[in-house]
Amino acid sequence: MRLALYTGILLAGGYTCLTPALAADPTGDWRVADGVANIRVAQCNGSMWGAVSWEKQPGGRDEYNPDASKKNRPTLGMATLIDMKKKPGIDQWEGQVYNAKDGQLYSATITPAGADQLEIKGCVMGFLCGGETWTRVGPPIPLSPSNAMAKGAPKPGTPPKAAGTTVAAAAPAPAAPKAATAAKPGQKGAADPVGDICLLPEIAGFAH
Repeated sequence: MRLALYTGILLAGGYTCLTPALAADPTGDWRVADGVANIRVAQCNGSMWGAVSWEKQPGGRDEYNPDASKKNRPTLGMATLIDMKKKPGIDQWEGQVYNAKDGQLYSATITPAGADQLEIKGCVMGFLCGGETWTRVGPPIPLSPSNAMAKGAPKPGTPPKAAGTTVAAAAPAPAAPKAATAAKPGQKGAADPVGDICLLPEIAGFAH
């Protein structure tokens, strides 16, 4: 079974000169094998998450979702890689993948293959496994105050509590660095409609 995932197309001016030092970093924007969307991968609260950051055909809806309340939700910004944890001793992350083409969740792994490819494999009930290779179209995404924040930790700018003392408010944290811009082919400087995926409600509500 070939795992047909919902993902993206090569951006104009792609990143073809990435160094081998980036080989083990799965973050950034990736083009899936069928070229229908980009998936942005970032570390949110210690896990890897992925969300649709660009669509070849705008206005997609999650029409195959078995939950009737979600059938009309936009696929742009929708989580596809879910709470993927790093496996000990190897550069591989394991969690779940949501396949918008059939509305199902699969057990999955992602594994960097060099600096510009990401292998994703998914299995149903531990067997009937399939996969594909994604191509990097955006640089790795550094941690930011939003996606590095531990669950239950005070938000940036919240003063720490100390028994019996008054503590001055902490200085506001610097703004989170912007994620890689997903411009359409032939367009330079196109606005990024997704930004930091760790702030998307579906991911932030789970990860934080």
